[in-house]
Amino acid sequence: MDEVLAKLKIQLDQQEWPNVYLFKFIVPNEDEQVAQVSALFDESVDMVLHPSRTGKYMSLSAKELMLDVDSILQKYEAAAKIKGVIAL
Repeated sequence: MDEVLAKLKIQLDQQEWPNVYLFKFIVPNEDEQVAQVSALFDESVDMVLHPSRTGKYMSLSAKELMLDVDSILQKYEAAAKIKGVIAL
């Protein structure tokens, strides 16, 4: 995951911050995992949850005003610690 985050950091460094960033995750559709990923974001964040066609997974999209690249990378690192989460 470190190589992926390094590439993302290079791409994000080319943008101006603060800026709105769209996070996307695929989570096993289990209450605990969905709650853990949702908890990464404040209640004020524009968040959308969609179950997969089979209901086995939940997609979570969240738009948040991020102050800098490092705060984005920190969210991805925190999400990576949650069992079964896939960052898109």
